[in-house]
Parts: sequence; structure tokens; C-alpha cells
Amino acid sequence: MSFKIRITQEPDRTHRLGSGLLVIALSAAMACMPAAAEGPPKSIPKSIKGAAASAKVTHHLRSTPETTNLGGFIIDSPSVLDIKSGDVVRVDVINQSGATNATYDPVTYFGAFGVEPWEVLPDAIDFWNSLPTKVRYGPHILTGPIYIEGAEPGDTIELQILDVYQRVPYGLNNTAPQGGVLSTTYPGYRPGDEPLDIEPVPPGAPAGVFPDVRQHLYRTAKVKGVDVALFSDNIHVPLRPFFGVMGVAPPTGQFIGNTEDSPPPATGVQSSTQPWNFGGNIDSHVLRKGAKVYFPVFQSGAQFFFGDTHSVQGDGEVSGTALEHSLAGVFRFVLHKNTGQEWPWAENEDHYILMGFHWDLDRAMRNATIETIKFLNQKMGLTDAKAFSLASIGVDFVNSEVVDRTQVVSAFVPKRYFLERPASVVRAPE
Repeated sequence: MSFKIRITQEPDRTHRLGSGLLVIALSAAMACMPAAAEGPPKSIPKSIKGAAASAKVTHHLRSTPETTNLGGFIIDSPSVLDIKSGDVVRVDVINQSGATNATYDPVTYFGAFGVEPWEVLPDAIDFWNSLPTKVRYGPHILTGPIYIEGAEPGDTIELQILDVYQRVPYGLNNTAPQGGVLSTTYPGYRPGDEPLDIEPVPPGAPAGVFPDVRQHLYRTAKVKGVDVALFSDNIHVPLRPFFGVMGVAPPTGQFIGNTEDSPPPATGVQSSTQPWNFGGNIDSHVLRKGAKVYFPVFQSGAQFFFGDTHSVQGDGEVSGTALEHSLAGVFRFVLHKNTGQEWPWAENEDHYILMGFHWDLDRAMRNATIETIKFLNQKMGLTDAKAFSLASIGVDFVNSEVVDRTQVVSAFVPKRYFLERPASVVRAPE
């Protein structure tokens, strides 16, 4: 059998579809080998509200085979977009779930969960068709790099997240008996730890697809004015869409692997799996609409990449995946010169957010504490003693992500504490 793909006028607008999930036989969809379809519209959908709707979008970076790679923070990769400080860019991302299986195309894969062929993102089909030409550096489909004019090592890129929204009305989450924090490769694992009682994948299941057991597709909808994931008939999870991967090209010669003593990858390219000083796979849901994230620059042009988009995730991402969901974002890039910044940090309306990274969660906690003390010392003028004291009595530390080999602890410093705040917290240390 074959399918004809129908593309709506605005294929990446959020669709309002029901919550029923039709699981169809995968074999019925396997005959469908979709042709590439026209990409999404240049204009931002009219449904977008707030900052992005009022901001003048300078550029639209689509997720095409030419503007994406498979999981690599490639230093000095040819620019897919050149911008200036202050430019506003819409960035489209294809989530890797269902789009990177070597054998089964996205229409076949998502068809196993009841997704109609016309609901599959055309970009995902185009990317899948390009897989034979791609080097697999890591698991995520990255859009980029974006080069920022004038950015040089020692500078900072302030990324203002103006909006994030859905391109399709569904996402995927994975569960395995020993997945995520229960994995045998997780630092907390001990011999004899029991796996969860989750059924094995049936023998011969194409692509390992076992709907509602190993993979869970959740539709999204607006219910009483709130965007939610329709987890079940009586469980609705409010969405908090964000980009799991945002980062710049890393320092030359630095490679962050699965363990502290991992050798450099054979490809010579940093994988998108492990977050570090360049940002990357931070997987923190607070880095969403309204937040500003500050990234140190290590290479000329900064060389910015985006990927691994999620519509909702809890702190920790304990199963190993969030609700993996193709999204688009609208960002303003602001260049700050000669800041001397070494690690990413962020802020939103209520908090300054410092981050600690390490393979060991205890060390990540220590590093987050050190970054908090440095921030309070350099930006707020506190002594180390007073900064350490304030961190202990008034700062919350959260395990934002604990499943990406290098783990992330975030410290939330409430802005309301400071009766007088500096005009700018982005400046070179004095």
C-alpha cells in the first residue's frame, strides 16, 4: 500500500487533535517511502503571541539537510547563517526521535503510533532521506552553525529566548527496564540493582517499536486555555517547551566524553550528548521563553547550534528522554565583548541561574556552588564568606539533568533578595 502526503498551508502550526491514539500495524505503513515535501512557511504562525510576535524576525533558519548535522559541535563548520548582534532569528529544529532510524522512515515509524502521513514534519522526511550522507557524531539533529559578526574568544553571547512553539502536535518519550538513571552505565548503579518490570520488545518488532511500553506517543492540545500533553484521559501535563541543546563551538582540542578519562572521539568532533562549558545538551526546562542564557565564546563567530527540543520535561529527565518534540524558537542574539566568562549561566524574571557540570553529581553540585559564589562575588560585590553564606541560606540547587553522562546542577538565586541590582550583570570581572 502507499500513502500520499498532504501538507497543510502551515505544516508546522500546532494542530488541535483528539487524545485517542490509534496503534496501527507497522507493516501496513512500511511500504510508504515518502518524497520530500515543501518546507514550512517563512512567516511565524499567527497563533504566536507575546515577544516573538512583536519582535522583528531578521532571519528564518530552516532545518534542512544542508543546515543540519547529526550530533556534532563541529568547529569551523561552514556557516549556515551569518548574523549581527541584535538580530532576531527563528530557528527550526527536528527532534531526533523517529527521524534518525537507519531502516524505518519517519512516516513508517510514527505510523506505528497512529500518526497520519500528512502529520509528519516534511523536514524530518527530508533529513531521513539524507542520512546516508551524514556522519553520526552524536544522537541529536543539530541546526547550525550560526555565526555572529564580531564574536571572538573571551566574549559572551546573550541568547534571549523570545518564544518557543510546536511544529507538530505530538511528542515521544522512551522507557526501558534499565533506562535513564536505572541504566547499568549510570554512576549510581550497583551490581544487583533490579530493573523495572517493563515488558521486553516483542521478537522481530521493526525498529524496536513497542507502543505504550517502550515508546510513548502523547498528543498535545489546548485545554481550558493551557497547552498540555494528553498523558491519559485523566492526566494532562502542562507544556513547558524548550531547547535541550543550545551551545557554541567548543574550545579547540577539548573533548568531553562519557567518562572523565574518555579518549577523544575518532571523528575529532565533540558529541552533542555531553553538556559542558560550551553549553550543549543542558536539558534544563527553565531555559525557555522569557529566559536569557549567556554563553562564553571559544571560536570566532561563536558558531551556535540548536537541537534536542522538548515540549515538557521534569528536572532530572530520569527515563533518559523528555517529551521529544520538534519545535521552533525565536531568539535574539546580543554580543558582549571581553567579558572573560568561562561557563554558561542564565536568568529569567525571578532568578539568576548558575550551573555546575560534571560526570559525578556530587562534583556537579560543588561546581554549581562555586559558580554561585563567583557570581555573587563578581556581580553583586559580596565577599566569598558572605556569598557562601547566602548560597546556603537562600539559594535552591536543583538536579536539572542527570542522564547525559555529564550532569547539570542549577542554582536559583532569587532576584528579589537584592534591593539594589547592578545595571548589567554581564561584564568582565574587575
